[in-house]
Amino acid sequence: MSDSMRSVLAFGIMALLLVAVGVIQSWSLSLTILNLCIISAVMSLGVNIQWGFAGLFNAGIMGFAALGGVTAVILSVSPVGAAWSAGGFGIVGAFFVVLAAVAGVIMVQRYFHDQSRSRLLITTAFLLFAFIIYRMVLDPAVEAIEAVEPAKTGFLGGFGLPIVLSWGVAAFVAAGVAWIIGKIALGLRSDYLAIATLGISEIIVSVLKNEDWLTRGVKNVNGLPRPVPYEIDIQESEFYRDIATSIGIPIVDLSSIIVKLSYTCLFLIVLVIVFLLAERAVRSPWGRMMRAIRDNEVSSSAMGKNITARHLQVFVLGSAVIGIAGAMLTTLDGQFTPGSYQPLRFTFLIWIMVIVGGSGNNLGSILGGFVVWFIWIEAEPIGQQVMNLITSNMADGSAIKAQLVESASHIRLIMMGVILLLVLRFRPQGMLPESRSQ
Repeated sequence: MSDSMRSVLAFGIMALLLVAVGVIQSWSLSLTILNLCIISAVMSLGVNIQWGFAGLFNAGIMGFAALGGVTAVILSVSPVGAAWSAGGFGIVGAFFVVLAAVAGVIMVQRYFHDQSRSRLLITTAFLLFAFIIYRMVLDPAVEAIEAVEPAKTGFLGGFGLPIVLSWGVAAFVAAGVAWIIGKIALGLRSDYLAIATLGISEIIVSVLKNEDWLTRGVKNVNGLPRPVPYEIDIQESEFYRDIATSIGIPIVDLSSIIVKLSYTCLFLIVLVIVFLLAERAVRSPWGRMMRAIRDNEVSSSAMGKNITARHLQVFVLGSAVIGIAGAMLTTLDGQFTPGSYQPLRFTFLIWIMVIVGGSGNNLGSILGGFVVWFIWIEAEPIGQQVMNLITSNMADGSAIKAQLVESASHIRLIMMGVILLLVLRFRPQGMLPESRSQ
């Protein structure tokens, strides 16, 4: 079977599964799964750019997704005037202190470039002084901001712009942070790079959880503006009421379907754009160079290629795509919950998508995103039904029955492990392997 036929067959089966969920369970649930699958596909494309193109193991995926989420909040939420009056000037002042510290360090490094000991002492003293000033300016401002109606606000808010704009801005924010991380960590060996990116991801999520003045921390930001209509507006429309009556479904169900279809259209546009750009990149001379570096760094270096610089490029590009996916996820949820970004758990899930779909194949990464997320969502209810069937003849007070029914919630974790083992054993190249003719 040719690669194109295999791709058509795989995505056809995936479409039939989504249709089956719509017919058996509900179309609203089917569209919800579809939207999450699209976001997962975008995120797995970002990881595939890093791993499939260059062999970079990024264990900090959730950190960049969280940066995309916080960008969506800052750009779309309306500014809180009282909070800005209470401590906005202090936050701006602390930001300029940081900029001054960075500029000062650069100047010290340049002036004392031949005197390493003096440079170290002066840089340390300068940073210590800057940190003291920074805390003196920041701490009173933070306390004042977080005291402004903490049950409702307690943070600065944002710029009140359309949330769709945050998807593009999130790419630049994630790319900027990735550039900083890459300058520090990309010189490390692959296993150390994984540890470094995981640690930095934990730091990012921890900051978002604890800095209430920025995004309310664990209090969460709810009610983010939508790029699509609200259900209540659709339900009050005579036009949609007539459509619901004519096709014989409740207006509540129709409004939910229309909203989710609207999200699907927006998300598909992003997925197609990212996919086409990634395909163009991988088929270009730059893409062939990146795969050559991935396969043999020593030979590529001997040919005059700057390995670290090229790794930095691909690391930044992949992180930008992950940031876009993070902003899309926050848009779909309508809220920002820092506690939901669990680096170890969901980073593992995204990596399964890339491996199962086919590392190095952009279309395979998309397929992996669809397949793995579909199984992740459907495994628990199916497992619950299977357990209920198995234990139907057991006594109600049976400890074994109670244990089996309670274990149904863990079926999805077992399924992910089984799928990964089966793929690695029988098809290590993934469902859609990388094409060597590219």
